[in-house]
Amino acid sequence: MVESLRKPFVDELEEVRVELIRMAGLVIEAIPRCTEALLASDLAAAQEIIDGDNILDDASLALEHHCQQLLALQQPMAGDLRTILAAMTINHELERSGDLVENIAKAMRRVYGIDFGPRLRGLITQMSEEATRLMRFAVDAFADGNSGLAAALDDIDDRLDRLNHQCLALIVGEEGREMGDLMSGVQLALIARYYERIGDHAVNIGERVRYMVDGWRPGQSEELPADQEPDLGTEAPAG
Repeated sequence: MVESLRKPFVDELEEVRVELIRMAGLVIEAIPRCTEALLASDLAAAQEIIDGDNILDDASLALEHHCQQLLALQQPMAGDLRTILAAMTINHELERSGDLVENIAKAMRRVYGIDFGPRLRGLITQMSEEATRLMRFAVDAFADGNSGLAAALDDIDDRLDRLNHQCLALIVGEEGREMGDLMSGVQLALIARYYERIGDHAVNIGERVRYMVDGWRPGQSEELPADQEPDLGTEAPAG
């Protein structure tokens, strides 16, 4: 009898996992698409991205409701409880990441027609690639239950932080001042910040994966067992 009740719950946990991965796929796909629209000053593509955020918002609300139902009706314990709580937090991080992509698309309308110049264009492209890479690593860590990969995200995020600082230095420097007025500079700085914040959300997802897998909480030792050391290579496999 217990086993017959347990199977549907296991199936529902898998549904939550699959839905989170699907949501993450929407975010991962939207980041480079938004960057392409930004650098091409493509207002129509930017509007598509803004409109598309509603799909992610609806999926986030549905997943939150699903998790709440599981907590109320199944009363999960131990590892299962951690999984649902982590899923709810990861859901929020993905929804906020989608909002940041939408913010980039909206900011694009306020810098429409600006000449980015090769250096700023290159920095924005690199920030987009790093934000996408971080989010993909975070999702793969969740999909595989890989706490080692999840723990490595904070160090990987340092590169995105450095790119953000380089971008800000360029914007406030002489080259940046030649691009446009003060308001354009503010919008460009915000765009760089949005990419950096996407990386922060990926790191947060990694922390919840570690909590889900082995109960780790921020402030505990960062030392990992040898068999959990991540092999990052240059790219993560698709989740």
